[in-house]
Amino acid sequence: MGKNQHVTRHPAGGWQVKGAGNERATVRTDTQAKATTIAKSIAQNQKSELFIHGANGQIRERNSYGNDPYPPKG
Repeated sequence: MGKNQHVTRHPAGGWQVKGAGNERATVRTDTQAKATTIAKSIAQNQKSELFIHGANGQIRERNSYGNDPYPPKG
């Protein structure tokens, strides 16, 4: 399983995709939508989690593309 991917605001403006624990961004974009599309592709490829943060920094969405720690029951 690869690193979890986070979509967050970039300090210099725009949005970034950053692997968990990485110091530098994998990619920087103008919009959150572009960053989310790229991060989703990376997370699916690495079978990891995707965390999408709002402008305030709080996680607003989370998606699992690997081993879900809380799979649906049924």
